Amino acid sequence: MPNEFLKSELLAPVPLHAQVRERIRERILDGSYAIHAQLPPESTLCALFGVSRITVRQALGDLHKEGLIFKVPGKGTFVAKPKAFQELTQLEGFAQAMARLGHSIRNVVAGHSAVPASAAVAQQLGIATGTHVSEIRRIRCLNGEPLSVECTYLPLHIGERLRSADLAQRDIFLILENDYGIQLGHADLRIDAVAADAALAEALRVAEGSAILRIERLTHSVAADGSAVPLDFEYLYFRGDAFQYRLRINKD
Repeated sequence: MPNEFLKSELLAPVPLHAQVRERIRERILDGSYAIHAQLPPESTLCALFGVSRITVRQALGDLHKEGLIFKVPGKGTFVAKPKAFQELTQLEGFAQAMARLGHSIRNVVAGHSAVPASAAVAQQLGIATGTHVSEIRRIRCLNGEPLSVECTYLPLHIGERLRSADLAQRDIFLILENDYGIQLGHADLRIDAVAADAALAEALRVAEGSAILRIERLTHSVAADGSAVPLDFEYLYFRGDAFQYRLRINKD
């Protein structure tokens, strides 16, 4: 005779392994299974949910693929530290997005200087190669741990104004909009993966060669006539083990 779990769930046309997966997920997200805590053995989960070992293994396999759990050979299955994430449905600063989710953000300004624009930066900003631009390098720390390295290129006159801004605490986007009255429009993004070189590895406290999520983002301002003007070009390097971008797309 099915237990109470099965009694309540057999009415729903959802595979058993998916039901078990969601129950375990709920316990992870509500803290019942704490970060780095060991999950109960498969036999215990089978008894808890009244399902077969195959069903439990399917559920755990799904959670492992999502990064919610990890396995240590010979020791068992443990709860992984959840990744921070940012939605790609709107243009906003990183700190703004993380603060809304309850995270603490601190920025370490690693450099702020005038440099000749490389061919790649010049092409993005629509200027001649070698034209001086402001380069701002920051290490973004999430809840006290380094999460990303951000390299921003801006027209020199804007970058010089930012020298007096509190870049350790505030998003550049918010300063541009709220303090300088610059209307931001759209951004074009390119996302790929790279291996951490020595400098990135040291800044992010990861092993050299670790997978790093790289984003190239070109943000445009809106001119008086409504046209888009390249304003802010960035290279963003995120720890692949601690961060993800999320996006919902519709069929039509």
